[in-house]
Amino acid sequence: MQNIDEDEPLAIREDFIQSPTHKPASTTTLDFDHLLPTPLKLHEDLSEGCGGQLWPAGMVLAKYILHRHKNDLKGKTILELGAGGGLVGLAVASGCNIDGALYMTDQKPMLGLMRRNVVLNGLQEKVKAEVLDWGRAIPATVPRTPDVILAADCVYFEPAFPLLQATLLELIGPETICYFCFKKRRRADLRFVKKVRKVLEVREVDDDPERERYSRENIFLYAITKRK
Repeated sequence: MQNIDEDEPLAIREDFIQSPTHKPASTTTLDFDHLLPTPLKLHEDLSEGCGGQLWPAGMVLAKYILHRHKNDLKGKTILELGAGGGLVGLAVASGCNIDGALYMTDQKPMLGLMRRNVVLNGLQEKVKAEVLDWGRAIPATVPRTPDVILAADCVYFEPAFPLLQATLLELIGPETICYFCFKKRRRADLRFVKKVRKVLEVREVDDDPERERYSRENIFLYAITKRK
């Protein structure tokens, strides 16, 4: 989940976001219902913003990739948007057969937490944590038009929607697939998807065995690609 820097025009504070129950900084251990042979360690810390703790769509997206795409990511360039503490990217790097670098990105306040969690799980050889600000030029430190984009709970603050859409348009190339998962909290969230549908191909993921369960919680999982 991407935080908005307070020095930026679109800066936001906690009271604008409907977040999970806040808790003190701590380290959580997860194995995603035994999908990971070695449990993932995730340090959660809200001191730099709401992206510093677990969000529900991140759990859904991580489990889906581990369950359905464990063995088809070899040779792929993978980029996570709005990573927060890095739940999805770290789960994929830990549990999927990948042989290239996976890039976790967020704004600068989350960089330290992302890097801490990379080290905590011994994934320095597989995962790179980098800064990527939505709506701005893609930095040279992250790949352009990656093969796979992971985005969980990036839809949460309506003024940032145009920035997120612009970044998706810049990153999604002819061979890119973006797995985009979010929990609907307000009508504007689905309006974002409607706007993206005007410029990109968007389909709901229908091969997730847990789809019925999380749909009841207003969580949506889409696959977004470039229009042919």
